[in-house]
Amino acid sequence: MIALFLIEQKILPAPLLYLSAFFEATRRDYYEGLRGVSERGAWNDWLEYFLLGVARTSQDALSRATRINVILAQWQRQVAGESTNAPLRIVDLLAANPFISATGIAGELGVAFTTAQHAIERLERIGIVKQATEAKRDRVYCAQALLDILEEPVNLTGSLPD
Repeated sequence: MIALFLIEQKILPAPLLYLSAFFEATRRDYYEGLRGVSERGAWNDWLEYFLLGVARTSQDALSRATRINVILAQWQRQVAGESTNAPLRIVDLLAANPFISATGIAGELGVAFTTAQHAIERLERIGIVKQATEAKRDRVYCAQALLDILEEPVNLTGSLPD
């Protein structure tokens, strides 16, 4: 409920943790925990289970964010010092969405369509984005390295810090 409030207030753009993946991976424990609460009032067991889920999904989210930030920093170094700062600004936008188009970039950055297209072509030449559609017009490009990280299965294993 707190997350919904933060999203509604535009403080948090989207939920950061995907607890459903933990619940799906531990479905039997999930239902046993719920049954324990309803049959025995075992709230402490349920809270411990739930908090383990928060810890595991937080660990996974932190790992993904760290790896994405490393890639973004590398890309920023690659395009720093260009004659225009449009490629660098696009790299910053890729942090929020790995899919871009020249029309969208032009609107987002307040630049001409051709400026946006040239910047995207520069990012494509150095391997940061690649064309994701076969269209001749309104082409969509993708930062596949970021998308790969986002699409990985959730990692719910590993040791937790004390």
